[in-house]
Amino acid sequence: MFKRKIYNEIKKWKEESNGRTALLIEGARRVGKSTIVESFAKNEYASYILIDFSVVGNDIKILFDDMSNLNYFFTSLQLYFRVELKERNSVIIFDEVQLCPKARQAIKSLVKDGRYDYIETGSLISIKKNVKDILIPSEEQKIQMNPMDYEEFLWALGDFSTMNLLRTVFESRKRLGDDLNRKMMQQFRLYMLVGGMPQAVYEYIQTNNFKKVDEVKRNIISLYEDDFRKIDSTGRLAMIFEAIPSQLNKKAKGFQTKKVIKSYKVKEDVILSLISELKDSKVVNIAYHCNNPDVGLSASKDLDLYKLYMADTGLFVTMQFKDKDFTDNIIYEKLLSDKLSANLGYLYENAVAQAIVSSGNQLFYYTFTNDEIKKNYEIDFILSKKNKICPIEVKSSNYRKHISIDKFYEKFSNRILKRYIIHTKDISKDKDIQCIPIYLSSLVCEE
Repeated sequence: MFKRKIYNEIKKWKEESNGRTALLIEGARRVGKSTIVESFAKNEYASYILIDFSVVGNDIKILFDDMSNLNYFFTSLQLYFRVELKERNSVIIFDEVQLCPKARQAIKSLVKDGRYDYIETGSLISIKKNVKDILIPSEEQKIQMNPMDYEEFLWALGDFSTMNLLRTVFESRKRLGDDLNRKMMQQFRLYMLVGGMPQAVYEYIQTNNFKKVDEVKRNIISLYEDDFRKIDSTGRLAMIFEAIPSQLNKKAKGFQTKKVIKSYKVKEDVILSLISELKDSKVVNIAYHCNNPDVGLSASKDLDLYKLYMADTGLFVTMQFKDKDFTDNIIYEKLLSDKLSANLGYLYENAVAQAIVSSGNQLFYYTFTNDEIKKNYEIDFILSKKNKICPIEVKSSNYRKHISIDKFYEKFSNRILKRYIIHTKDISKDKDIQCIPIYLSSLVCEE
């Protein structure tokens, strides 16, 4: 099992909650929820029961129909799973709890009883059919599990020192030098290609074969597409998902949903519902347009204007060419050799979006127009820090100008704490703009 940062978050919940809440871990399918939770249960408790609702029979599911006799409930579980539960030293895991809504509803009674701890894992947890006719327990504490971030990827490769050293470099703002930066970029591009899905990372470590890694990622993408077709039988949700790469390539002000689903008769509330379900899947990261870029970014987000990114950049790489054979996927060769064409530069943008979300931040962007010269400008991402905002521009190759971030500064200088350009080159400074290599993206979020 790979080392994951969420382990410490689960441990913090256990220590601070002391049985007063259940923990719900949300995340996309195949992101590693079940693995980390079972590992935690083995290490931190005297015993545990794992109920996997994707495979368990109805004889267990029907136990949740009547929670009036908890003694009978616990006895039945222990006999069925042949596990002896220890009061205040055992945990019961509800894996894929969305498949048994009544089990989720039972959390209220179980937590009140207080004998054991409870951890739930779920994908598509908030989809309407998974919460219909049940009372959502207020005793749930939720945390989000994302694909492996860059540091976790390095840990999986056995490298536990690089990011600690890079933190020191980032804090001092000292240059690494061209040779070392080139080496760091090569390693980060490897992460972009493989991605942070544990199965893909494992396959790379075992085989060092990109074709086999790509096959793993294609299977995960197909799984997601099947889920979307089950949620929305019209196929519109799957169409939106499949259009993410092409929409980012168009450099439009926002995701052109109506054009993607090829219908101008779709009502706005239907579109909002589709996007909400896509968001609930945790498969994508949504960046909302901020109409008034200030500290309270959420207060002025535009629900009708947004961009969609893949939650995992490795899956995004495969999505580009998923309808072609692996041998036609030029991204692997081009990205590794640092010869990525300009029209594929949004892969870097997706990687930065992933880093921002993994660091616990929401995604916001901003567009504005100079009416005099009819010129449009865009700030890729905006972070809120210390009662100020930090605009971020992502550059995938050599650049000489940063007009958007300069014009943004002219409009909102009194609101800005720091300006960042995230690029492929070494650490530098352009006037007051911090130019940071992309492998330090997560540290920008932490600063």
